[in-house]
Amino acid sequence: MGAGVETGVESSQAKSHQGLSVRLFGSLALVRDGVPVALPASRKLRALLAYLALAPHPVGRGKLCELLWDVPNDPRGELRWCLSKLRAALDEPDRRRIQTADDTIALDLDGICVDALDVASAAAAGIEKLGTERLQALSKLFVGDFLEGLEIDRSPLFNNWLTAQRRRFGSCHAAILEHLVKTLPADSEDVSSHLEKWLELTPFDSCAHIALLARLARRGQFGACEDHLAAAAALFQSEELDFGPIRQAWLAIRAERPCATMPAQPAAPPTPNQSPIMLGGSEATIPHKASLAVMPFAEDGCGVRGGLADGLTHDIITRLAKLRDFFVIARGSVFALAEKNIAPEDAGRRLNVDYVATGTVRSVTGRLIVTIELVEVRTARIVWAETFERKPDDIFSVLDDIGNSIVASISSEIETVERNRAMLKAPNSLNAWEAYHRGLWHMYRFTRGENEQARHFFDIALSQDPTFTRAYAGLSFTHWQSAFQRWGDRDRDSALAFEAAGQSLLIDDHNPAAHWAMGRALWLRGEGNASLLELQRAVDLSPNFALGHYALSFVQSQSGDPQAAIGSSDHSRHLSPFDPLLFGMMGARAMAHVRLGQFDDAAHWALKAAARPNAHVIILSIAAHCLALAGRLDEAKTFAAAIRKTLPGYRADDFIDTFRFDPDATALFKLGAKRIGLN
Repeated sequence: MGAGVETGVESSQAKSHQGLSVRLFGSLALVRDGVPVALPASRKLRALLAYLALAPHPVGRGKLCELLWDVPNDPRGELRWCLSKLRAALDEPDRRRIQTADDTIALDLDGICVDALDVASAAAAGIEKLGTERLQALSKLFVGDFLEGLEIDRSPLFNNWLTAQRRRFGSCHAAILEHLVKTLPADSEDVSSHLEKWLELTPFDSCAHIALLARLARRGQFGACEDHLAAAAALFQSEELDFGPIRQAWLAIRAERPCATMPAQPAAPPTPNQSPIMLGGSEATIPHKASLAVMPFAEDGCGVRGGLADGLTHDIITRLAKLRDFFVIARGSVFALAEKNIAPEDAGRRLNVDYVATGTVRSVTGRLIVTIELVEVRTARIVWAETFERKPDDIFSVLDDIGNSIVASISSEIETVERNRAMLKAPNSLNAWEAYHRGLWHMYRFTRGENEQARHFFDIALSQDPTFTRAYAGLSFTHWQSAFQRWGDRDRDSALAFEAAGQSLLIDDHNPAAHWAMGRALWLRGEGNASLLELQRAVDLSPNFALGHYALSFVQSQSGDPQAAIGSSDHSRHLSPFDPLLFGMMGARAMAHVRLGQFDDAAHWALKAAARPNAHVIILSIAAHCLALAGRLDEAKTFAAAIRKTLPGYRADDFIDTFRFDPDATALFKLGAKRIGLN
């Protein structure tokens, strides 16, 4: 469809002089070869052009009529008139730009530069990855508000769309300016103009104020700093916002500048949950782990608070907080901002969080539709978006199921983003939070060398923050993995896994990951009943903790209740369908089917587990044994050969000793091994 970041941004200025371009920032304009193309004065025609330019898919005629016309006598006739005028402006002798098929309409934008699409593509790819020149080019595209002055009377659907797009692109503009301020040389004169515009767009963004104070201080303009501080404090007070972080950052900036005209005061020490971060040459404090605000979901057709949307929002906030993976802004703060009609993106900057989640709840005939977006605040990038559609047979059960999926997905997506970001940083520059996520990245590779690397980064995280519960749980996992895979001394590794899990529990007995780590460590020690109690405690603390449900399945699949193992396996996969441990979830279900005598089902799930890209040799062994029991000997022997290529002396006893099967299960797996020569 539209021009991509690589071509569109770099050549957008050139395309204003050659070819066709659509400008949606400022007043809508159509330009061909540098010459404006005259358009009829119709506001609805211009709105139609803009809407089709940004539509990711062909749009039905009925939807366009509903969007733009307030039930006129002949909405489709007016739509046809608008389309005929657009054809006259857009079509070329050998190319029809307006495409119609099956009662839908789309724009062919190939070769056309659309300024808003350039920005949207950059945001989707990652604004933080762009160089200074690219950021400068994007910044110049914002010559005014999106579709400036194009509100349409009695067209609420279009006006709602317009408001949402203005918020979206305003957030993109702020992110571009912020990254320009960070990447431009400190002595660049452009920084001042970018800072002014950044503050104009987001006057309650503490990062913008801190960056301005740092720049003024660097130039020795301490009087200007004090003036700005006073004005900003009054501004924040008028909105009942916390000005403390900015004041603390200013104290730190001033303490670093001995040439200040006033006595320097020490910065307030960071709280136990905070670590320093450099911003604009100053050191401010932020939480050492990611932060999230879940803004109240909007409910169609409901003008008052307290409905389904508010209930779902409250439930999601509560469940995310129970995971204890990251800081979650309390319900009162986000609802207070929503009452002031603050846009989610703006709320994210006011609250100085890393991520904002927002969504809508719609009830239509026979269906409940929930849409949600997770946005990375400082880059304006949509990290995750999903639509859930259910039949509201039991509304509370449906909302519970949707809430489960949303919470698990948000947690997983944030963890993935944080892991990937940590991998891009130099190892010696990582803070505790980043070192922890760097450890997770290596941990999920499931090789001996990567496991050692993971342990190294967890140790770094703990050396910086000895109270980091999750880092101890991760460290326990690496020792558990070493014992399970027999990469070292199993007894020693089991003891170390138990010790690290114990440290995790001592620090935070309410963290589900701590109980998860302890449950797994107890399983290694042969304490099956105690293991199940700890794992049950983990999922009781946080019913959305997918790894807790998987661990329950793993233990139950060997010597406990196989039916319960299947249920826990399914639930863990439902909560985290793309989990790095998905092979384990499927493998546990396969072993449970073996114990139930359901060998075909066991082979089915074992094959799915072995097909995962990070499946290790133990998973391949599960597949070999399950296939053998199902009578699929050729396939089983292929897996057996692959195992012995890696471990030449591998035998059935190695497989049996890895797990803690009951006698009946042991006999079944030995039978399977005998059929394929692994006995």
